[in-house]
Amino acid sequence: MSEHTPTGAQPEEPSGSEPVRLDQGHVQGTGGVPEQFSNPGLPPHVLRNADLDEKAAKRAERQVALLFLVSILGTVLFIVAYLLVDTGTQVWVPITNEMSLSNLLLGLGLSLSLLGIGLGAVHWAKTLMPDTEVVEMRHPMRSKDDDRQDFVDTMLEGGESSQLTRRPLLKATFGGAMGLFALPLLVQLVGSLGPLPRNDLSVTYWDKSENGRSNQLRLMRDPENTPIKPSDVTIGSVFHIQPEGLLDLHEGKLEQMSKASVLLMRLNPNDFQETEEGQKARSWGHEGIVAYSKVCTHVGCPVGLYEQTTHHLLCPCHQSTFDVTNDCEIIFGPAGHPLPQLKITVDSQGYLIADQPFQEPVGPSFWERG
Repeated sequence: MSEHTPTGAQPEEPSGSEPVRLDQGHVQGTGGVPEQFSNPGLPPHVLRNADLDEKAAKRAERQVALLFLVSILGTVLFIVAYLLVDTGTQVWVPITNEMSLSNLLLGLGLSLSLLGIGLGAVHWAKTLMPDTEVVEMRHPMRSKDDDRQDFVDTMLEGGESSQLTRRPLLKATFGGAMGLFALPLLVQLVGSLGPLPRNDLSVTYWDKSENGRSNQLRLMRDPENTPIKPSDVTIGSVFHIQPEGLLDLHEGKLEQMSKASVLLMRLNPNDFQETEEGQKARSWGHEGIVAYSKVCTHVGCPVGLYEQTTHHLLCPCHQSTFDVTNDCEIIFGPAGHPLPQLKITVDSQGYLIADQPFQEPVGPSFWERG
């Protein structure tokens, strides 16, 4: 008996449908569960104003269309700001004070573009799309063909019930908003890539020409910037070479040097292999002196190591190894192409000159090289 039970009173036995009171103490239940729970069903469906009044539906349609138009205007604002507004222009904004006008307009444009689509889609779903609750019964993973066709029909019916076909204004503005929304992303991607390389990957300072005629530029020691004669190049020595005039540049010198750098070395003419490549390497040289691009064809590292006994050029970054006796054939490493050779000869004063520019792109492989 509970201490709260009056003296002489017996606690009432709870029925199966009544809760147990705190003053009843321990109650022995009957056990078991119902064989079947009753289906509570769905609450009655409440129609919206747009379902009952065509004027309300038209009003909702115009509101959704207005939101999509806001998205379109935001996208246009973003593109105009990206293309026309100077990034150095500053404006005063409350709280943040001075800030870039370009960043302000880009942020506003993208925000309106996203906000218009999001709010428009939500308002469309809340006011015009069907909101009737339905119960989906469980079914096998692979439906019957008839059921699958019924699904297609249901989807088509859903498109019809969403009133896309009945309300062309919604279809036009929603399509415009969604279609234009991708433009800011594409504009940023394309605009951030910078200028197209054109032929910058294939042309070096050795291609310098005047009056439409290619110059036979002298080979200049780097960094001494002095010309070099064949007698200066002994067997086993290596010279770092730049084209005549490049080291005198004030603008763009480093970029040009990164493409035009050449290694000059001398071999015994008998050391070249009796292959087509080896004979070409010897004929493009002068008395055993050959010049090859210093830029590795793997990722563009400088090929700075020359093994005199093996006549190998080695790139220290990833150990690509080139055989000078066979036109810098790749004998080890990840490089994709031999080092391009610069054809050389001597001028009337006996200095080494480039007989012609590189006949293939220097540096790492890219899509046009195959």
